[in-house]
Amino acid sequence: MKGGGLGILIGHRAFLLSRDRYWHFRNNRESGIHIWLSRAALLRYSSGLSCSDPVRPDLTGDAGRLSGIRLAALFWLCTLAALSHAETASGIIRSHAIAMYGEPRYPATFAHFDYVRPDAPRGGTLRTGATGTFNSFNPWIDKGTAAGSRAYESLMVSSEDEAFTRYCLICEEIEYPEDRSWITFFLRPEARWHDGRPITPEDVVWSFNALVDQGDPFWRVYFGDVSEVAKIGKRSVRFRFRIAGNRELPLIISEFPILPKHYWEAEGRDFSRTTLEPPLGSGPYRIVDFEEGRHIVQERVEDYWGNDLAVNRGLNNFDTLRTQYFRDRIPLRLALKSGDIDYYYENTAKSWATEFDVPSVRSGWLVRETVHHFAPQGMQAFVMNLRRPQFKDRNVRQAIMLAFDFGWTNQKIFYSQYTRSRSFFSNSELASSGLPEGEELRVLEPYRDRLSGEIFERPFELPDTDGNGWPRGNLLRALDLIGRTDYRIVDGKLVDPLGRPVRIEFLLTSASFERIVLPYIANLRRLGIGMSVRLVDRSQYINRLRAFDYDMIVSGWGQSESPGNEQRSYWSCAAAEQPSSRNQAGFCDPVVDELIERLVVAADRDELVAITRALDRILLWHHFVVPNWHNTVDRILWWKKFARPDVPLRHGVNVNRWWYDQAAADALESAREEGLIIRNGNGSSPGDRPTGWRLVLLIGVMAVGIMAIRKSLKRRAGAGG
Repeated sequence: MKGGGLGILIGHRAFLLSRDRYWHFRNNRESGIHIWLSRAALLRYSSGLSCSDPVRPDLTGDAGRLSGIRLAALFWLCTLAALSHAETASGIIRSHAIAMYGEPRYPATFAHFDYVRPDAPRGGTLRTGATGTFNSFNPWIDKGTAAGSRAYESLMVSSEDEAFTRYCLICEEIEYPEDRSWITFFLRPEARWHDGRPITPEDVVWSFNALVDQGDPFWRVYFGDVSEVAKIGKRSVRFRFRIAGNRELPLIISEFPILPKHYWEAEGRDFSRTTLEPPLGSGPYRIVDFEEGRHIVQERVEDYWGNDLAVNRGLNNFDTLRTQYFRDRIPLRLALKSGDIDYYYENTAKSWATEFDVPSVRSGWLVRETVHHFAPQGMQAFVMNLRRPQFKDRNVRQAIMLAFDFGWTNQKIFYSQYTRSRSFFSNSELASSGLPEGEELRVLEPYRDRLSGEIFERPFELPDTDGNGWPRGNLLRALDLIGRTDYRIVDGKLVDPLGRPVRIEFLLTSASFERIVLPYIANLRRLGIGMSVRLVDRSQYINRLRAFDYDMIVSGWGQSESPGNEQRSYWSCAAAEQPSSRNQAGFCDPVVDELIERLVVAADRDELVAITRALDRILLWHHFVVPNWHNTVDRILWWKKFARPDVPLRHGVNVNRWWYDQAAADALESAREEGLIIRNGNGSSPGDRPTGWRLVLLIGVMAVGIMAIRKSLKRRAGAGG
């Protein structure tokens, strides 16, 4: 009976000493025996048992001892599950996670996310490419062109199989009231910077203040409802909010990067300035090598403090991440085909349709696939800068919008791969459609006298074309709209009420967009509107965007399934006047400001959807964008040396859950050595045709030879004359 007695005592007298990696069960009354069970052991011992089923273990001998341990494991798993979202008598909720609406999917005892392989092998290198350049490792300010890094972490992380739920990472628990007017984060004692120092509440407070006071202006708007942040305990920090009822704010406050106070306050460092000193972080990777504007190498931190956390299991599997920078996508694609990079995301429809019918793809060594997703697509568009006089009249803006022939563009340039975006919340239930009704209509009614009557009387429509390149109906409608204004066409040119010709400069940083814009320019010319294209490098483009120094640009607003505070930075009147804000259009409507404030305190999902649809409808009827297009697939190519879980993600591809498949990599290398793989994608084997600098040299020699032949022929012709 001794073994059985031990089991009973464990089940009834044990208590939890650590919730991080191990559970400690202790017999206080008799032998002083301690039993330490890992999280995995807890799950193993309790396998097959249910919190709702009666358990009658055999309490004799060794079997009784094992049954007792299993009973103890089940006892604690059920207790922890019940406490994972516990509410105290005072209405304070203490939890490991927080959902926008409803309850988190994963309990406090979860071992890993369902969409990862928890025992994925670690090792290998993932080589990717990026376009443009970089001159800073500080992405949190509005200066320089910053490179990305996996060195930083936030207090919590999102799961990828829920609409919007955050789980503790640097924190081990959170506490907040029902009205979500504040939130407290309790930091993990084991959380460490790469230099070994602990992450402290002082780091959290300093990070928040640095971002708001010295960082990109976006942070100031995004966290405008935070009234106070303070350390309230040895390992706890509390954020208080200006208003109660903002369900999203406790979640998004857990998103900002936690930065090391001691590092940034050291002599010679200034957070408000760009820097090429590799940052001190706490994340799974650190920068170990780089060349400014050319490449970055990150290595996995072997003793990373968060390796065993449930939110990290099955992730961060590559030993090395190498990112190579290219001038544009043309050399990047060549690097992929030649095997110099491993993974590539293609965002150009023409290239996807025409540039990858190559032997390495046909043989299956270079995988070309489309991965479907269900993520909201927001709005990409040609954006008019409402700060400029040529865009002050709404009818003129609508006429400019009608001149874009998406039907022709999709057929002739995009190979019919895209869908026209007809909402600022495309591909989601948040998009408005038809006439307003139900809850959406009730949201709009109080503003009826302040809104255009069309919003209530007509559905918003983007007229389709037959794709023949001559959108006659749209252009006639555009001319009719112009005729309702004080603008006139004089000598084939549209002039404003002051007699100034309407001219538009379209600012671009991607040469691939010129072929899309040029037919649009031709249609605008038929309306008497002159448009020119200005192509600039990435750095100049960013600086002009920050200063709102443009007429029209290609831009976009990404959206989540739970829009909230970020809409202020997108559309508010305050953001329209704030340099570097996301309100590139300079849009300002007091009704929209009011709707945004209602949105951030929406009580439930139904109210949030109704307000968002109303917001979407008003934005569309202002006609300050020429809506572009979207699709619901990720187009990717990757060399066959990786593996990934079979579970699809709602938001598309995430290579962070992939791993290096050594057997596949060995087979790939053998195929290359045997000459079975066409490296450059043009029909030749690696040894048959020169690549890289040899190809450049060959072209140069051929050019010199052609010039010499031409000169020789000219001399002969002269001699013969």
